Amino acid sequence: MRVCFQIISFLFAVNFYCQPLRAQDPSCCHHAPQFSPCKEACDQLATIKSESRLKHLLQRLPSYCPESMNELWTCINSTLPGVSRKSDGWVGLGCCELAISAECRRECRQASSKNDITKVCKKVTENSLYSCITKNEMGSTCCSYAGRHTTCREYCQAIFRTDSTPTVSQINAVKEYCQSHSAQLLSCVSNFTKSYPIRSPIDSLYCCDRAEAPYCQAACRRILRTMSTEHEIMEGLIAECGSQPLPQDPMWQCFLGSAHPPSPPEEETPHPAKMDCAKLHCCSKANSSACRDMCREISTNWGSQTWQDFDQLCEYSPVETELINCLADVREPCQLGCKDLTYCTNFNYRPTELFRSCNVQSDQGAMNDIKLWSNGTIKMPFMNIPVLDIRKCLPDMWKAVACSLQIKPCHSKSRGSLICKSDCIDILTQCGDRKRFHEGQTPERICELLSPIDDPERCIPLHRYLTPSSLGSSAVEEVVHPCNPNPCPSNHLCQVNRKDCLDEGTCQPFVCVPGCKLGEASEFLVQQDARIQVPTRSGPSGCYEVCTCGPSGRLENCVDMPCVDVDKPCIVGGQKKSHGSSFTVDCHTCSCFAGDTICSTRQCPDNRDAGDERQHFTGLPCSCPDRFVPVCASNGRTYPSACVARCMGFKDNQFVFGQCRLSNPCATKPCQRNQRCVPAYRVCLSDSSDCPQYECTERPAACDKSSAEPACDTDGQVHPSLCHLQLSGKSLAYMGHCQDACRKPEPVCGYNGETYSTVCDAFSDRVAVDYKGSCHAVGTVSDAAADSACSLIQCPPLSAPGCQPVTPPGACCPICASMLQILWNKAQMNTFSKLNQDQLVTVHGILQVLRLHVSVPQCDVFGFLSIDHELVVLIAPVDQQPTPLQIEACSKEAEKIDSLINYASPTLVSHVPLSAFLTSKVKTSSVHSSGAAPPSPPPPHICFLLGLILAALPGLQRL
Repeated sequence: MRVCFQIISFLFAVNFYCQPLRAQDPSCCHHAPQFSPCKEACDQLATIKSESRLKHLLQRLPSYCPESMNELWTCINSTLPGVSRKSDGWVGLGCCELAISAECRRECRQASSKNDITKVCKKVTENSLYSCITKNEMGSTCCSYAGRHTTCREYCQAIFRTDSTPTVSQINAVKEYCQSHSAQLLSCVSNFTKSYPIRSPIDSLYCCDRAEAPYCQAACRRILRTMSTEHEIMEGLIAECGSQPLPQDPMWQCFLGSAHPPSPPEEETPHPAKMDCAKLHCCSKANSSACRDMCREISTNWGSQTWQDFDQLCEYSPVETELINCLADVREPCQLGCKDLTYCTNFNYRPTELFRSCNVQSDQGAMNDIKLWSNGTIKMPFMNIPVLDIRKCLPDMWKAVACSLQIKPCHSKSRGSLICKSDCIDILTQCGDRKRFHEGQTPERICELLSPIDDPERCIPLHRYLTPSSLGSSAVEEVVHPCNPNPCPSNHLCQVNRKDCLDEGTCQPFVCVPGCKLGEASEFLVQQDARIQVPTRSGPSGCYEVCTCGPSGRLENCVDMPCVDVDKPCIVGGQKKSHGSSFTVDCHTCSCFAGDTICSTRQCPDNRDAGDERQHFTGLPCSCPDRFVPVCASNGRTYPSACVARCMGFKDNQFVFGQCRLSNPCATKPCQRNQRCVPAYRVCLSDSSDCPQYECTERPAACDKSSAEPACDTDGQVHPSLCHLQLSGKSLAYMGHCQDACRKPEPVCGYNGETYSTVCDAFSDRVAVDYKGSCHAVGTVSDAAADSACSLIQCPPLSAPGCQPVTPPGACCPICASMLQILWNKAQMNTFSKLNQDQLVTVHGILQVLRLHVSVPQCDVFGFLSIDHELVVLIAPVDQQPTPLQIEACSKEAEKIDSLINYASPTLVSHVPLSAFLTSKVKTSSVHSSGAAPPSPPPPHICFLLGLILAALPGLQRL
């Protein structure tokens, strides 16, 4: 075995790579048992391109693959490059494994010069290979000037040996040992290093964020700031974090797998550079000016040493909970579902609970934490907690603690991931080693700092995870999570596939779409073509710009927005309300925005009057009569009467009698002769420009096959996309596959007060159905009024027996769904519209963006603008007979989005126009245990489950 490592050390000294250990090649790794730590470690060697980092992992391979595995080690020694096949003459040999093509890789291994590979290895597609060869050629030339001076040559070779940027210490070493021997060598090396910006270890600070254990994160940052050589850093991380450098660990994956290519000059770098706009969103939530300033520094200055101070002063400060939770949302947004854990098994089968980090790495991290804690000390960034032998003292509780801190359950109200204070005190009282406590340390004082919350809705109660979930694998199939874990590449977002599929055989339950990072140091992705609001790189708080995620993978075309005075309070009832705060005035939901108090416009009952003098309260705006005499306003919304329209600010010349969707916007022939007028009904939230209900289109020359989404025409024929439908000269009936149940018009009334020709038409407009037949009644928008106008409406039965439903404002019939009532800022909507060349902000457009935040395909998003101008969003089960578990999942999705709105999380509010949301109120549905839901039939193909319209539409009239 010792001979083996002598060979390995020698090979590294003469500048060879160990890259042929690739899982996809006939390699040595097949000698390791399948699914063993040895096989996993051996396979991962192929992912590392940095020689010095590869050396560290290879030197630790015996801890995974014992010496007794003779076949494996004999194979490794015999297959390392240079041992039996090639001499040092071919400088490209160590680069061969960087080739993308297997054919190129084989040709490179057998070549004796670069000329031998040019026919097979094309420079256009094999950039990494040729860059490596060029670097080796330069190294061979430069270092040849060292002559017989061995030390100078070795330090010269170190400059060219790794694939990462040369470090300051490497360059200084060459100057020190070679300046008296060869001026030509110094000049040659200098010409090479000038092409690489000097890279400091602190430029890799972002990798520390990926360490699961807080003490490891702190140690990582300290090591990068105090150590200069790669060897010192690697050894320090291994010693401090107590884990072997396996690339499947997120932190080690960052250090081992990234080659850190040189950054382009600042003037060539698209905006924003070396910053994290997602985290920058959070800085305004800091309560102290010190934490706010440090947050801005670490968010705008990539590699800033302020991280250490921020951790010590802010990370565990009880007054900075909102800031820390916001940063946690950016790093690891809460997602529904947890499964496939092999250590933290009590967390499995929980499809309706929220977790930040349910993955294999966290599962392994919990196991490693228990091993470290078994040494008798729990290391924290700012203290060490001495404990007794946790293998004997409450071992199940300690496992629940380790798994909770790694898997990170999060609740909608706080979104934090702290265990409850009572559990913390209980476990430290019984298992804390008081003999080794520092002076003044007690379980109560320690837990007051670590876990100050004891509300089970705001902290993690350990008892929940001391036993397995009551659900089994069969029940979990009722609620699936196609994007958790993420199946997409690192620069793509995973989205639930909610489009109908033309080809059932190739349909996938998810789609991977290209995205942009919000800054070079950010891991937060947004969808390509999305419009994003980000804080300005410099300037006071409240200054933002709107950018577009471009094809380059960066934010482009940024336009400054008018700055918002976030320091200006609102004066309400003689009291100051800070910017962004929400509160209630009478029955109104209100929010303070830059000194302006923005409230809902519902009518409040006046309890001061009594008897005959008491005003008749109808529950409609301005207490208008509850008669249904609809008018269509200029924003495209149908109001139940002219009285309500006037109450909402429309003048008589801004509305006409009749429902909007029953009119023909093309009757006046508004388009040019060579254009076709197509009805495009919409409800606009911005009024900076007109809200036309039609579009003038020209006959398309060709359609993009990649953006297929089935569309059904009025003749009952399906087309691959809306473009294909228009190309054929047909008229759109609704999006989605044509349904037999919708071939004949059968009017239904949507929750928005519009009459649709079929239920398919309503669902295509993202509107759920209130009742059958044309709209002829209006419901109340207040809980304090009787719903007499709806007394003659025959409501369909609920989709699930025992369901506690919600009734949307202005509607007549309840629905088994969860509901958000969102207060929004019209001035911001108008600003976004103007910045986007007066492009309309519509209800349908907002609902389409919100759908991206619902991760369970068994739930979908519907909504409308209420008659009192709140945005009503329904998150409803799509199955015609949803199970209680599916209803609960939709409720959790609604609570998650409600929390993101109310806490102004960058996960949601960085998206334009969702950033105009001020506050939200949520009402959820549930199923009584006494009301057993009928058994769920076997699920249909997932793609058709995700469509807008399911096959059995009659049952879906109640969704």
